Amino acid sequence: MNDNPLIALFGYFALLSLFAVGGANAAIPEMHRIAVEVMHWMNDRQFADSFAIAQLSPGPNVIIVTLIGYHVAGLAGAAVATVAMCGPTCLLSFFAARTWDKFKDAPWRIAIQAGLVPVSLGLIAASAFVLARAADKNIYAGVVTAVTVAVASFTRVNPLWLFAAGGVLGLSGWL
Repeated sequence: MNDNPLIALFGYFALLSLFAVGGANAAIPEMHRIAVEVMHWMNDRQFADSFAIAQLSPGPNVIIVTLIGYHVAGLAGAAVATVAMCGPTCLLSFFAARTWDKFKDAPWRIAIQAGLVPVSLGLIAASAFVLARAADKNIYAGVVTAVTVAVASFTRVNPLWLFAAGGVLGLSGWL
């Protein structure tokens, strides 16, 4: 896109922000493709680690964008990537919400909202798949991922216990 990393960060994330239906996590596969496969700003492990840090940090999960920007170009990269990811969608959301409210009972609005739910869920599922592939570098990590998915899907166990168990396994050298 451009040799200047700040311009490249801004261009990629500004465009990506407009397609992040369902939030930043829905755009994880494309972030991975750009940061790891296209621009080679980081490797799979660094991307997976950035995602983990973003999820464990307080605040919005869009922090992964800030971490990618920081990895690429320090504080300036972090600021540029964050503004690029949040700015266009904030403006679009502001103007769209004003119009959207005027048509709250319109059948087309109800249909669009119903259609966006499966799109968002599909994008988030794709994000989970990409992250699992990036993070699971051995059979043990794959088993931990599968067990975590099963426990999170079929029980009411607090996810923080799953994070703690994964952290203990990582510290023990199993992963």
